[in-house]
Amino acid sequence: MERVFAYVIVGGGVAAGYAALEFTKRGVSHAQLCIISEEPVAPYERPTLSKKFLHPESPARLPSFHTCVGANEELLTPTWYEEHGIELVLGTRVESVDVGQKTLLTASGETIRYETLIIATGAKALKLEEFGVKGSEAENVCYLRDLADADRLVNVMQSCTGGNAVVIGGGYIAMECAASLVTNKINVTMVFPEAHCMPRLFTPKIASYYEDYYQSKGVKFIRGTILSSFEFDSNGKVTAVNLRDGSQIPVDMVVVGIGIRPNTSLFEGQLTMEKGGIKVNGKLQTSNDSVYAVGDVAVFPVDLCGRIRRLEHVDSARKTAKHVAAVIMEPDKTGEFEYLPLFYSKAFSFSWRFYGDNAGEVVHFGDYLGTKFGAYWINNGHLVGSFLEGGTEDEFEAIANAAQLKPAVDDLAEVGRQGLNFAMTGNKKIKPQTPLIEAGTSSLVVETLIYPWHATAGVVVAASVAAFAYWYGRRRRRW
Repeated sequence: MERVFAYVIVGGGVAAGYAALEFTKRGVSHAQLCIISEEPVAPYERPTLSKKFLHPESPARLPSFHTCVGANEELLTPTWYEEHGIELVLGTRVESVDVGQKTLLTASGETIRYETLIIATGAKALKLEEFGVKGSEAENVCYLRDLADADRLVNVMQSCTGGNAVVIGGGYIAMECAASLVTNKINVTMVFPEAHCMPRLFTPKIASYYEDYYQSKGVKFIRGTILSSFEFDSNGKVTAVNLRDGSQIPVDMVVVGIGIRPNTSLFEGQLTMEKGGIKVNGKLQTSNDSVYAVGDVAVFPVDLCGRIRRLEHVDSARKTAKHVAAVIMEPDKTGEFEYLPLFYSKAFSFSWRFYGDNAGEVVHFGDYLGTKFGAYWINNGHLVGSFLEGGTEDEFEAIANAAQLKPAVDDLAEVGRQGLNFAMTGNKKIKPQTPLIEAGTSSLVVETLIYPWHATAGVVVAASVAAFAYWYGRRRRRW
């Protein structure tokens, strides 16, 4: 059995949903687009799994978080795909891909032929066994990557209320799951080898703020060591966690969040790989011109950072997916992908965002004893990254613009003194049509006054030209 489509998306995660919506906006015809997914449900907003899905009160459930509600766009339910003539092949694993022949073979034995392929296979959670620790299959050991994982985690949590949980890891998933476990009245201990949480992004000062708050909620931190083994009961259930430092922690459940690995195995030896992912150009095109890659698997050029990067975040997945649909449907109108890296998270009452690149020296600002604070990263004399906790939408927009514009920084101490105002003032300077109300800076006063002078001068010049034209015309008629 063989079917043929103009466009095929392999992978049914966040990127697939956003690509599908963009395809329809740009006029894809019925029966041209096919999405193949191992998951049995239509694409959904994966970040919801570590946030609202785990909440004990009014938890999020499908269909409420199908894509693309995460970007305040349409809710793409299975009915939506049917109405738009998009073929959803769910619960189906792709066994092999031949990019030379432009064919895919599914586990059910079906061959699917394409003209253009989009790889949106995402990533899989790293398992303990990859680090020599057995026990991932125990009934009270949980991961969180897909909907099935989330359902299992909820069931285990509900059976452990008032009990003890160990969270292995100190990154995104670990921090968000720890917050949800506490909200579900479970005692939490976090274990990770680094000196502080979120080491890939947070500075020690930023990390200390969040760790202090988590500790105030009862979370315990064990840093600088790793899991070495589990203790099991006669039913194969984990009863204790053994750490490499020799300590042991009794547990009722374990949550593992130690990172992810891109799903690239189908394309090994067929496409160019780099930095653990599939290398693409500025139009997200792989080394085979009929194949594109988006989301967690794509390694693409980020001009702002001056290097190629693979970004593990939903914002990158959404935006690369939308761009690739535009590239495919309207190639003459679509340029290269320009991206400002964005990372964000919400846990407890916190909400932070980071824009740009966390390279160079760090300048902290704000009230680290309060609810609003941040940091700038300065590299080679320019601001390249901005972090803010507790900001308004205008403030988040300002730090995004600052990271995008990369303003020169001569005095780090002065930038720290100005704090958020440094970004807010810079934001106003690039929007001259917005009245500037900052006082006490002569350059701003000149900037607000110079436009009326330009307008007056323009009127005078225009009037002079008109008068000359009128005089010259009358004179020619007399000749």
